[in-house]
Amino acid sequence: MKIGPRMVLAGLLMSAAGVASVQAAAPAPATQADVATRVKALNALLAEQWQHNLENAPEFATIIGDLRYNDRWSDASLAHAKAEYAKNQDFLKRFQAIDTTGFSDDDKLNQQLMVRQLQDALKAHDLKIDEMPLDQMSGAHLALAGFVSSVPFNSTKEYDDYLTRLKAVPTLLEQVTSVAQQGLKDGMMPPKYLLEKVVTQIDSIGKPAGMDSVFAEPLKHFPKSVSPADQKRLHDAILAAIDQDVRPAYQKLGEFVAKDYAPHGRSEPGVWQLPNGEAIYRFDVEQMTTTKESPERIHEIGLAEVKRIEGEMTEVAKSQGYKDLASFRAALKTNPKTHATSREDILNRYRNYLAGMQPELPKLFGLLPKTKVEVVPVEPFREKEAAAAEYHQGTPDGSRPGQIFVNTGDYANRSVLTIESTAYHEGIPGHHMQISIAQSLPKLPPFRQQAGYNAYIEGWALYAEQLGKELGFYKDPLSYYGRLSDELLRADRLVLDTGVHSKHWTRQQMVDFFHEHSSEDEPDVQAETDRYITWPGQALAYKMGQLKIVELREHAKKELGDQFDIRAFHDEVLGGGALPLDVLEMRINAWIAAVKAGKAPAHPVAG
Repeated sequence: MKIGPRMVLAGLLMSAAGVASVQAAAPAPATQADVATRVKALNALLAEQWQHNLENAPEFATIIGDLRYNDRWSDASLAHAKAEYAKNQDFLKRFQAIDTTGFSDDDKLNQQLMVRQLQDALKAHDLKIDEMPLDQMSGAHLALAGFVSSVPFNSTKEYDDYLTRLKAVPTLLEQVTSVAQQGLKDGMMPPKYLLEKVVTQIDSIGKPAGMDSVFAEPLKHFPKSVSPADQKRLHDAILAAIDQDVRPAYQKLGEFVAKDYAPHGRSEPGVWQLPNGEAIYRFDVEQMTTTKESPERIHEIGLAEVKRIEGEMTEVAKSQGYKDLASFRAALKTNPKTHATSREDILNRYRNYLAGMQPELPKLFGLLPKTKVEVVPVEPFREKEAAAAEYHQGTPDGSRPGQIFVNTGDYANRSVLTIESTAYHEGIPGHHMQISIAQSLPKLPPFRQQAGYNAYIEGWALYAEQLGKELGFYKDPLSYYGRLSDELLRADRLVLDTGVHSKHWTRQQMVDFFHEHSSEDEPDVQAETDRYITWPGQALAYKMGQLKIVELREHAKKELGDQFDIRAFHDEVLGGGALPLDVLEMRINAWIAAVKAGKAPAHPVAG
C-alpha cells in the first residue's frame, strides 16, 4: 500500500511552506500554576496548532470532512514558506515551554509527540527535501487530479467551491513551478528519467477536454439537491474552467518540466547524489522507520528475511510437486488460472475477500471499524505508475467511506495470487480498520487521531496480512503462497531501498535482484523499482513495523502467560492511534505491567 494522492496532497503542496531549523529551546522553569491549568494550556495550544494546520492544508481539511476551506488550495508559494518559517518556529518554542510536571502519561505524550513532529518538519525543510514537488508517484499534478474523488459534491455550494478551486489551479501550479525552480538552483532534483515520466503524466491529465477530463467527473452525477438551473450553470462554468484555466495550466507546467526541468534531473537513481544526500537518507530512514537503525543493519535484516521467507515458499512449491522455488515460479507465470480474466474480475476478488473477513473480526478484536470501505479502480491516467492497490481514508464521521484503489490495468499480466493478502492489508483488518478506528478515538487530540507514522501504519497492515492465516483463511495453498510473496516483497524492499540509496546500486541491479527474489509481475517490478527511487526510506516502513509488532506480541505472550489475550493486545496496539515504534513499545510494556498488577483488563470489551 501507499498512501494515495488524495492523502498526500496537502503535505505535498505545503512542502514549500516548510520552516527553517531552530535550536531546541531550553525547558521553561516550572510555573506555579496547578496541573489542570497547565494541561488546559497545552490542549488550547494543540487546538490552535491543529486549526493552523487545517487553514494551511485546505485539501486535508476537505478529506477529513471539514469544509470551511473547501474553495481553496494550500499556498505553495516560496513567500508563504517564509511566513510559515516564523510561525512554526514559534509553535515549537511554545510547546517546549510547557511544564509537564504532574501531567498524566497521555498528556505528556501529547506534548512530546507534537514537539517531535515539529522538530522533524523543521529538519526536513532544513535538508531542502520540500524542494522536489514533482515526481511520478505523488507529484502535485497527480495529487490535484486524484483529489477530485475525495471532494464532496452534495450541494450547490460544494460545486461552486469546486469551481473556485478549478479557477485557482493556474496560480497553484505556478507556485509549484517556483518551488521546483528553487530546487533546481539548489541541486535538489529527482532523476531525469523519472521526470520524463512526469511529462507524460501531465500530458495525459491535461489533454482531455470537456467531459473527457478527470476534472469533469463530478458533472456526471449531480445530486437531486442541485436544481436543474444550477446544474446547467455549473456544468457550463466548470467545463469552461477546465478548458480555460486547468488545461492551459497543465500545458504550461508540462512545457516547463519537459524543457527546463527534466533535462537537469540527476543522473543516478540514489538520493546519495543530492547535496547532503547521505544526511537526507539517514533522516528519511529515521522518519519512515521511527528507529535509529542504520541503513547497513536494515539491509542485513532484509537479506535475512528474504532467505527465511523464500525457505517457506520453497516448502509450498515442493508440496505442489515442484523440485524447487524457481520452477514453481516459472510455472505460475504461465498458468492462466493465476491471472485475471478482466478488470472486473480483479475488483470482485477484492470485494469477496473483504466480505469474508468482516464477520470474523470479533475473534481477534474488541475495537472494530464503524465506517465502510469500498473497492474502486485506479484512474486510467495513473495506471502505469500506480501501485497494485492503495488505501485512501474516508471521513471520521463515515459520510465518505474508505476507498481501496485497485490497479486493473494490464489485467492479463496481473497475478491474482496476492489479491487475498492485499485485500486484508488495504482493507480489514489492515489500513481501513486501523485508520478508521484511530479517527474515532475519543480521548486523542485530532493530530493524533490523524497521525501518519508510516512504520506503524504500514507495519500494522503487513501484520494484518498474517492474521488471515490465524482466522483460517488462505485455504488455497496458492493463495497462501501469494501471502508469502507479498511478505517477500516487503523484505525485498529493505534490501532494494538501502541498496540504491546507501550502497549506490544502479537501477538495473535493483531490477535484477527483484527478478531473482520475487514473484512480482513485470509491470509491478518496474513501477515498484521507480517507487523506491522516488521515495527514499518509505518502503522500509512495512517490514520494520511488522517485525516490531510481532516482537511486542511475543514479548507480551511470554510476560503474561495465561493472562495474554490476543484481542486485548490488538486493542492496545490500535487504541493509541498511529505511534512511533519506540513509543508503541513503551505503550505495550506499560500495558503488560498494568495487566500483571491487575490494573488493566486482560480481556477487551467489544466495541
